[in-house]
Amino acid sequence: MRPSPTLGPNAYLVGVAGSRHTLDTPALLLDRAALERNIAKMAATAERHGIGLRPHVKTHKSARIAQMQIDAGAVGVSCATLGEAEAMVHAGIPGVLVTSPVVSTNKLRRLVALAEKAGPRQLMLVVDDACNVAELAVLAARLAYPLDVLIDYQCGYHRTGVKDADAALALARTIVQTGSLRLRGVQAYGGHLQHIAVREAREDAAARLRDEVGALVRTLEAAGMPIEIVTGVGTGTHESDASAGVFTEMQPGSYVFMDAEYTQVLGGDSCAPPYETALFVQSAVVSTQAPSWVTVDAGTKSFATDSVAPIVARGVSGPSQYAFFGDEHGKLIVDTEHRPALAARIEFTTPHCDPTVNLYDRYHVVDEDTLVDIWPVDARGKL
Repeated sequence: MRPSPTLGPNAYLVGVAGSRHTLDTPALLLDRAALERNIAKMAATAERHGIGLRPHVKTHKSARIAQMQIDAGAVGVSCATLGEAEAMVHAGIPGVLVTSPVVSTNKLRRLVALAEKAGPRQLMLVVDDACNVAELAVLAARLAYPLDVLIDYQCGYHRTGVKDADAALALARTIVQTGSLRLRGVQAYGGHLQHIAVREAREDAAARLRDEVGALVRTLEAAGMPIEIVTGVGTGTHESDASAGVFTEMQPGSYVFMDAEYTQVLGGDSCAPPYETALFVQSAVVSTQAPSWVTVDAGTKSFATDSVAPIVARGVSGPSQYAFFGDEHGKLIVDTEHRPALAARIEFTTPHCDPTVNLYDRYHVVDEDTLVDIWPVDARGKL
């Protein structure tokens, strides 16, 4: 059978018993059962605490996975970029929030066109600047309904967002005066908190942020501003944030896959991570000539390089250590006793799942040892 140009060279292996171990590599692997359990567990947490779930698409960039999250009870999805939002809306995913400010006339025109396609209350965006609000309001006047916006609050890295309650209130007043925009609430995403290694320190920092956000919301509400939505919360802090009553919805993303970073963070303090690793990069051993390592076919073009090193998940029974070895190659340091053979398949837990996913065109979906489907990474490169 000839390979499918859209599904890639492994398409002929779908449904073949044991095909997980015969893939062309490097290949992005997705454990379907673990993914489904992770989605169900986060949805159950949100339901138990009465908080909305709007998971982040930037992690998986997949309309298929987004729909699974919606089917499990999510109120919508969060998108880091306009391109991601376009991919989700065109796939019919409801309740899309663009979590970064959208600027420039061309992008704002695209946004308004997308809002028109999505329909009333199906697309929101964040704003942090009065000039941006003014231009957006003019373009949004063509819609038959107000365009929903949230005020972005700079509570972490200070990449975007208004600086304090006074600035938030001034911007809120500008928004409600436009007529073409509708203020729905506030976004306060504490990305700087999500990877604090010690659980107690992470929870203390999250509690301080909740106090800060609560005060901001009270200031806006006291001035008569409509605050229906308070959104934020990542995978690292969702356990404490969900039950605290400050946020009305959460935006976790990485919980669906659990990369090496989050496995270390949420598995610290002698606790098992609450979610399973569902995403792997499979590589093959391409050389065994060196005495103290083997070379695999997954290098800097196969993994995100902004984080920890990939961790062997399957294929080596003893201790091992991965090191980047060039664009196309990795060095797997392993003792003689546990040395894998030429062409052996090695699966790695991804260092940082979001940018790793963006390197691939498709997911190879596996059920135990069998390749059962191939899904596109719909929003790959939608920067």
